[in-house]
Amino acid sequence: MAEKMGMLIDYEYCTGCHSCEVSCKQRFDLGSDDWGIKVAELGPWQHGETDFEWDYIPMPTETCDMCKDRIAAGKIPLCEQHCQSFVIEVGPVAELAAKMGSKKKLVLYSETCEASRKKALF
Repeated sequence: MAEKMGMLIDYEYCTGCHSCEVSCKQRFDLGSDDWGIKVAELGPWQHGETDFEWDYIPMPTETCDMCKDRIAAGKIPLCEQHCQSFVIEVGPVAELAAKMGSKKKLVLYSETCEASRKKALF
């Protein structure tokens, strides 16, 4: 059985450049309202008198297949390749989970098989 793949995103350093979105849209030839990965913007909100928080969180959508064809060809996924802040990493879930450590602004997305998705929906 193949290892379950995942996407680890360190959104503490995501700048919201949208390079991951653009590369994925071009790969799948997606329309303006379709996404393989979408960058969500949270904030800004104020903490105290002078501190603000403003986060960008790239999120894979149902269209995302974690570039399995590219990985099989020995390449890295396009979102990871084009990320200017190097905050996206795709790989086996177990390896990515081990990298999480004590950082607080990490998200680990994991793939689900089609059968699991259908079962959850119906």
